[in-house]
Amino acid sequence: MPGIIVGIDGSDHSTHALEWAMKEAAIRHAPLTVITVHPVIAGFSGRALAYPTDDALADKARETAQEEVDKTLARLGGPGPETVTVQGVSGFPAEVLITASRDADMIVVGSRGSGGFSRLLLGSVSSQVTHHAQCPVVVIHSGDRS
Repeated sequence: MPGIIVGIDGSDHSTHALEWAMKEAAIRHAPLTVITVHPVIAGFSGRALAYPTDDALADKARETAQEEVDKTLARLGGPGPETVTVQGVSGFPAEVLITASRDADMIVVGSRGSGGFSRLLLGSVSSQVTHHAQCPVVVIHSGDRS
């Protein structure tokens, strides 16, 4: 999936990341892939424990992400990316994004996600992605430092 990848999770930071990625993809005439991850539970071995309902939850996450993409495209008005693909998967968010970075030209993430440590300047997923991605990473701050 060459082009720009953006990871979203419904947080304000990821909404800003999505907006930035859409504008950048339009400027570069690059495809945009929006990835949302339904997080899974780690077993004792550290491997993901998947349940049959995970696929349904990943599909629901993809539908929610598609709605966010549609709203953001409408809000931005102007020309959007030439192509936008929305994926919903189950897994560990950082791992999914790092794997996707292997074939990407750029990956975009919000500085903090929907996790509970809002005082951190960089969330755990964005931190892992910046350290392990195999392409350039852009971290978008929403301006809210709460």
